[in-house]
Amino acid sequence: MGDKELVVSLKDLPFKASVKYLGSQPAKGLWGMKHTRKPVDYMVSLAKNLPADKVLPIVKLEINLQGLSFQNITSKSEKSPPIMFGIDSISYGVQDLVYTRVFSMIVVTSDTLKDGVPFVCHSFVCESRNQARQITYALAAAFQEYGRQSKLDDNHVKKKKFAIDLRTPEEQAEASEDETEA
Repeated sequence: MGDKELVVSLKDLPFKASVKYLGSQPAKGLWGMKHTRKPVDYMVSLAKNLPADKVLPIVKLEINLQGLSFQNITSKSEKSPPIMFGIDSISYGVQDLVYTRVFSMIVVTSDTLKDGVPFVCHSFVCESRNQARQITYALAAAFQEYGRQSKLDDNHVKKKKFAIDLRTPEEQAEASEDETEA
C-alpha cells in the first residue's frame, strides 16, 4: 500500500475510525515529539499492566472541520456523550515514533499557567500504523482548512499556532537523532 492511498484530504472529512483510547496525561509543551514522548510511554506502560479483565475503551473517533471528537462505544448500555476538542484547541498531532500504531495530540486546556498544566496529551491506539497515519493526515487537512478560513476572517485578531508532523516514524527517528534538547 503506497503513501498515496494513505493521504486523507479535505474532501475525505469527516474522517471516522474506531480506535482504542489510551488515555491522557499532562504534556510539558505546546508541540513536538519531545512533549508527547513521556506521556505516551507512561500511558503505554499503564495499558500493558492492566488487569486481565480490563481493556482499553473502544471509541469512535471523528475528525471534521470543527476539530476532533471521540465517543466511548465499548459498552452500549452506558452511552457516554462525545468528547470534543475544537480545532483551535489542538496544537499538535503526530503518529508516534516508537509505538507506530499510536496517534497522539496535544490539546491546550488553558491560556495561562495559573490553572495548572495548560497542555494535555491524548493518545489513541489504532488498528494499524496506516490508520494512525490516516488520522494524522485527517487532522492536517482540518488544520489546513482552519488556517485558510482564519486568513479569510478579518475579525480573527489572535492567530492560533498549531503543528502536525506528517513524517513517517522512520523519518522522525532520523530527524530526532539530529535534534537536541534546548
